[in-house]
Amino acid sequence: MECVRSGVLDLGCSSRFLGKGGPATSCAGASSTNLAFSTKYEQNSHGNVKPSQLAASGSSRFVHRSPVIKQRHNLSVRSTSAEACTTFDENVRAVSSHAAEEKVGVLLLNLGGPETLDDVQPFLFNLFADPDIIRLPRLFRFLQRPLAKLISTFRAPKSKEGYASIGGGSPLRKITDEQANTLKAALQKKNLHANIYVGMRYWYPFTEEAIDQIKKDKITKLVVLPLYPQYSISTSGSSIRVLQNIVREDSYFAGLPISIIESWYQRDGYVKSMADLIEKELSIFSNPDEVMIFFSAHGVPLTYVTDAGDPYRDQMEDCIALIMGELRSRGIVNSHTLAYQSRVGPVQWLKPYTDEVLVELGQQGVKSLLAVPVSFVSEHIETLEEIDMEYKELALESGIKNWGRVPALGCTSSFISDLADAVVEALPSASAIVTKKADESDSDMDLMHYLSKMFFGSILMFVLLLSPRLISAFRNTLL
Repeated sequence: MECVRSGVLDLGCSSRFLGKGGPATSCAGASSTNLAFSTKYEQNSHGNVKPSQLAASGSSRFVHRSPVIKQRHNLSVRSTSAEACTTFDENVRAVSSHAAEEKVGVLLLNLGGPETLDDVQPFLFNLFADPDIIRLPRLFRFLQRPLAKLISTFRAPKSKEGYASIGGGSPLRKITDEQANTLKAALQKKNLHANIYVGMRYWYPFTEEAIDQIKKDKITKLVVLPLYPQYSISTSGSSIRVLQNIVREDSYFAGLPISIIESWYQRDGYVKSMADLIEKELSIFSNPDEVMIFFSAHGVPLTYVTDAGDPYRDQMEDCIALIMGELRSRGIVNSHTLAYQSRVGPVQWLKPYTDEVLVELGQQGVKSLLAVPVSFVSEHIETLEEIDMEYKELALESGIKNWGRVPALGCTSSFISDLADAVVEALPSASAIVTKKADESDSDMDLMHYLSKMFFGSILMFVLLLSPRLISAFRNTLL
């Protein structure tokens, strides 16, 4: 997650995250969801200083619920599995036969990142204004933006230092654009001519801009592909929720067939591509058999899993098992471990923590370590600064002598080709789904509820903003 280790904070969420739909199968190798929905949204016509206003207001003004693909009460969703597919060749022929009458679009969703140091603070504001990142109780949700402003102001100086160390900005947009162009070419080789769009959650080009262009281009069928191998409510879930809010009241999208590929870590192409990179980096060590493979995944607060039902930890552990199984099939039987990085704040995150495990491995006498950033498919600050600089230094100080790091997949040909296969396989299941009216129980307009919310929220805000001791403690916790 391009969040400058700003991470995700759970401040008392009361919503529960319902279990995912149908299981993934070996045909498509990825879980996908079809939906069509509609909403009115503001076009991104603001100036350079406005991105925070656009993205933050676009997310914080909506009533927070679980991600769209989990909302049985608010949206009819039909999860598709690979069992509905025939074979890849048949899908290609089906796509080719309808090429003349269909205009296919593929929307790539990613987090986004500041491209200059001046972008850091508004980017952080957009990030923390997302109710899927800082999960406030319903009573205090009107504090989302003030709290985001407070945290982003305190976090910005340290985050700027991190971005300055990797060249002054995030390379995520450039890499994602390259992935989009490479994917377009890969689809053309499979006889599918599609328009590829990039929608970022917290920075340019925003998802709103991509949706606007999709409508202008009169796309007739859309595949949504989050660039996160594993599903989490704080990554894919947040982007999908924004997509739902954007299109809910737009008549064009009401009938547009859409298929969402929820997660794809279990696809053979992805697993083999990861194994290829690991095998290549292992060969660089003087004694490859002695190297421990160290998987480092981006963490989330523990309550996301225990209270909200986030499948992220289970999917991550399953992903590691698949990759190690592929390596064993090649005769690579190195030991391995999994840890979680990028935690922030006072709450407990998924354990074990990457920094603590590195120290323990050094104490146990491990001398050679290969770091694998398993939840990232693009280089960004968590790989270039946190892993390559901070964790490498910590590992060497802890007694580890030989350090290596597997690069992110980027535009690796086998990886992009597999993403193209996933798109082709998802197309036949795209369909328009009718939205349901939100339950009246979800409304926040009850007068007494509103007044109590304002009263207690104002007291909390007064304490946060006017108490020097609390501000100092809060700042020290964040930094």
